[in-house]
Amino acid sequence: MTGLLLDQVSVGALTGVSLAVPAGRVVCVSGPSGSGKSRLLRAAADLESHGGEISLNGTSQGAVPAHQWRRQVVMVPADSQWWFDEVSAHFPEGAGERLPAALGFPADVMAWSVSRLSSGERQRLALWRALALKPQALLLDEPTANLDGDSTLNIENWLLDEIQRQQIATLWVAHDPAQIRRVADAHYGIRGTALEPEHGSD
Repeated sequence: MTGLLLDQVSVGALTGVSLAVPAGRVVCVSGPSGSGKSRLLRAAADLESHGGEISLNGTSQGAVPAHQWRRQVVMVPADSQWWFDEVSAHFPEGAGERLPAALGFPADVMAWSVSRLSSGERQRLALWRALALKPQALLLDEPTANLDGDSTLNIENWLLDEIQRQQIATLWVAHDPAQIRRVADAHYGIRGTALEPEHGSD
């Protein structure tokens, strides 16, 4: 299969998670707070040890150095990390010239200081930073949690366009049922220690 494959993965309280995320598709995961959604994403990103097998386009996670895996399987956490003073230092060269209009930033945003960014601005830029790496798989942990309604819809539409255009396998943690209906090709929920298909999901 082309895409991200989890086979009998165990991490934290979750056990026996098997999940296929095809290229260009969005698979949403929901569940109660503390149920293991973020840890599952971290396992897929090779940021947390786990049982079972995870592969990308047929290549096992264990066969790839961690730093190389994370350039192909990119996670955007709920609280994005910024290490340098200036926004541009976090992006590949030339990324500012391709800044999507959907993000709602002026052309000079790359020269901004990170300290002036609001939480919503950081989150939008973190999504662009991830896509600028041209990943093969994307792991999104409530990517619109800090955005208002209009911004959420704009970002959703932009993300879906990019996921389809670049054929990115996307695992998306979400809690809003309306958002899940808008973006998901398949939806799984955490119940106890298991991940199960939700009604109407493939």
